[in-house]
Amino acid sequence: MTKRFTWLAGLASAYLASACGGTPNEDYSFPTESLVALKSDSGRQLVEVRTAPEQPPTRGNVWMQLSITDAMTGAPEVGLDVTAVPWMPAMGHGTSVKPTIVEASPGIYEIQNLSLFMPGTWEIRTQFTGPAADHVTPTFDIR
Repeated sequence: MTKRFTWLAGLASAYLASACGGTPNEDYSFPTESLVALKSDSGRQLVEVRTAPEQPPTRGNVWMQLSITDAMTGAPEVGLDVTAVPWMPAMGHGTSVKPTIVEASPGIYEIQNLSLFMPGTWEIRTQFTGPAADHVTPTFDIR
């Protein structure tokens, strides 16, 4: 009975981890072309947005890449502390899965493990601080 319980507990843990949007086991590659280019709220930064594994993103676990540059000079904005909160404004909720954010190269930030788990409009409420400080909110219609 103990072996069976241990096996079932392991199976349940694996299922729950996948259902809760655990971090994918692979690195996604991003397309060359951006999905959208947005100006930050102040207009001082240009933010190019790419998504993976698909562009535009579909329901499930999504990675997003932000290329953040100075809007006047085109220079990459390096060393930023970036936060991102997935939010469904129509439903009034986000997700319990916290994304991981890394600066993959100068001015290129990867937001890993965005759990866009249901269809509808999702905002990715993104803030960055450091040498530059501002906000940008990419929005996706998830099917």
